[in-house]
Amino acid sequence: MTSVRVNELISVAGQPDAAGFAAFAADGFAAVINARPDGEEPAQPGNTAEKASAAAAGLAYSFVPVKGTEITEADIRAFQAAMAEAKGPVVAHCKSGTRALTLYALGEVLDGRMKPGDVEAFGQNLGFDLAGARRWLEKRSGQAADVKAFFEPRTCSVQYVVSDPATKRCAIIDPVLDFDEMSGATGTANADAILAHIKSEGLTVEWILDTHPHADHFSAAHYLHEKTGAPTAIGAHVTDVQMLWKEIYNWPALATDGTQWDRLFANGDTFEIGALKARVMFSPGHTLASVTYVIGDAAFVHDTVFTPDSGTARTDFPGGSAAALWHSIQAILSLPEEIRLFSGHDYQPGGRHPRWESTVTAQKSANPHIAGIDEAGFVALRQARDRTLPKPKLMLHALQVNIRGGRLPEPEENGRRYLRIPLDAL
Repeated sequence: MTSVRVNELISVAGQPDAAGFAAFAADGFAAVINARPDGEEPAQPGNTAEKASAAAAGLAYSFVPVKGTEITEADIRAFQAAMAEAKGPVVAHCKSGTRALTLYALGEVLDGRMKPGDVEAFGQNLGFDLAGARRWLEKRSGQAADVKAFFEPRTCSVQYVVSDPATKRCAIIDPVLDFDEMSGATGTANADAILAHIKSEGLTVEWILDTHPHADHFSAAHYLHEKTGAPTAIGAHVTDVQMLWKEIYNWPALATDGTQWDRLFANGDTFEIGALKARVMFSPGHTLASVTYVIGDAAFVHDTVFTPDSGTARTDFPGGSAAALWHSIQAILSLPEEIRLFSGHDYQPGGRHPRWESTVTAQKSANPHIAGIDEAGFVALRQARDRTLPKPKLMLHALQVNIRGGRLPEPEENGRRYLRIPLDAL
């Protein structure tokens, strides 16, 4: 397999066969980055086979699959991370080498080592057409909202800071607290990383937003409110979830009027983040209270749709509904084509890198839970899928952490006995 040398750190190549990996090792490469999604061609080896061939040749291996028209900053940063982790020169491949070189060149531009206007000439000097990289940079320069994502690997959740570049005002979306299930201890490393980013970028926090009452992780909204003074908000139907949780946790003293948040958003409510216009969409299905925040040209769709290769969110939490989720997804897919969709989780199918950004077009064409499926088909598929999943873990102390000053009852209180149930039994 012939490779094209970019510099002493990286070369790019087309699709190698099994023997090509041994040739890469003989040529002195230490690692291979596969930037090609599985299934593009019938004879394509695929991720599993390539990983095995790399191991047999003594090469490190990373899977960073991308489609040329759907590259995101997460893909670029994952490509850079794979290069940084290599113990020597890297060969990156796709079908022809163009996508691999595109990922490298875009990273150089984002980090200021290459000017946007030099990208196409850089590619031409190596024999590649990088017009797609130029178009990506042009599109990025016209985006209204800056979005910084923070991936939390324990719960595979994604936290966001969305900001207005003109005014440096921002909102924090779906922040998480660290949690150790064995000890029950919580921490603030993830939330503090958000605060460090905000400080380094000179941002001012205007809102702390939860998309839904999270049963699978602890929200850091209250902690960040104490640190920044910014108001907290959630969808108005959180009161319906509080009624459910009051019964589930046998907690008669729990207030179920939503006053634990500073603002309860109804469907269609609007607000601003600097000069960015924001709108709230009620998006039930995963929970009774889920909302989508449409902020400038970005929509934070939480646990509704994930990246297309990951499908959609489960609906077997208390109050969940596959039919309601279907209608919520259809509303999201009716948004303008230029809107970027940011999901609340990524479970990295096939062992690929974490991804969280997609488009309406990609969801309609490539999400197997959506493409060519009507409501009845979706409901049947979603319910069947939910039955194969481990039972949802309702974190027992979620309300205690989320609600200011709140707590769960002691083992014996109000003349009644309360059980402490292990997380994995819920």
